[in-house]
Parts: sequence; C-alpha cells; structure tokens
Amino acid sequence: MMLIGGLSSIVLSSAGSAGMSASFPPVPKWRPSFSQPIDRIEERFGYYFNQERDFAILENGTCVLTEPHLSDGAASLAAIQTLAMIYNYHPDMKPSDMDDGNLLVSYNHPAFNVVLTDIAKAHWPEIEARHQDGLTTDEVLITPLGQNVFDDFGKKALLGRCYMFMDAQAPKVVRIKRRVI
Repeated sequence: MMLIGGLSSIVLSSAGSAGMSASFPPVPKWRPSFSQPIDRIEERFGYYFNQERDFAILENGTCVLTEPHLSDGAASLAAIQTLAMIYNYHPDMKPSDMDDGNLLVSYNHPAFNVVLTDIAKAHWPEIEARHQDGLTTDEVLITPLGQNVFDDFGKKALLGRCYMFMDAQAPKVVRIKRRVI
C-alpha cells in the first residue's frame, strides 16, 4: 500500500481571468450520500487522544479540540470559530493511518475527521466514483502518484475532508465530549 505522508495542496487561481468570478471559499461538489455513526466517531476520536481532551462533534462528524472546562455554549462557539478559520483559508489536510485501521484527517487548526474503514468499504463504489469531486475548484493536490491522482488512502482522506466542508458550511455542534479525569 502506498502511503501519502501528507497531502499538500496548491491552489491554481483563475481570478485574473476576465469575466470570471471566483466563489470564495471554494468548496467541493461532493456531498457524500452516507454518514458515519457519531457514537463511533466520538469513541474513536477520544481513543486517539487518550480521553484526555475536550472536543466538540459537529453534525457530519468533524471533531474540534476545545480548551478544557468551557461551558457547552463556549465550546460550541470555539468549535465553530475553529472551523471558520480552516474554511476561510485554504484547508490543507494531513491524513494519518491510525493503529485501529481507520484514517484521521487533520487540518491547520485543531479540527479532525475520522474516516471509519468499515463505513468507507461499505460505500466504496461512491467513493471511487466521486473522490475527484472532493477537490475544490482549480485545486491541485500533489501525491506520490502525481497531481490529483489518489490511491485508496487519498480517496478516503478526500471523503473525510468533504465532511469537514459540510460541517463548516452549516455548522451544527451535536455533542460536547469532556476529557476523562
């Protein structure tokens, strides 16, 4: 299996073209037709951080680390602000294989998406067919296979990032998880 240590992104801009208006921020076309169980996302994400961090979970499974001991309202607001910082800047991602076989996608601020391998496998035909739609307009991701060429690892990373975009576009915190003391 070829691993992508990190997917770095380069945005090619067409803003200088006459008569073209670029929408900002750019978003992918793909909105996965399936979701992942929030209870499993919560359990796996807590495991990855040894149950030692507070975090918020958004409707599509994006997890955002928060400062400890915040009220639910303050934690929700912090999570939404963190997502806005990622969304309103180019959302670079760094996917990592986890010891349980799942994938964790991280960003340039403390937000993450867990891609559950069994869920991805169950929906592989959609992932295979739509992963290129997980790119934003004019986006080029460089992988060891070439520009915008993805192995299965990269396709799952694009899936996770699509969930982040969905959560950033319509943020709805569904759960606040407190660290175990």
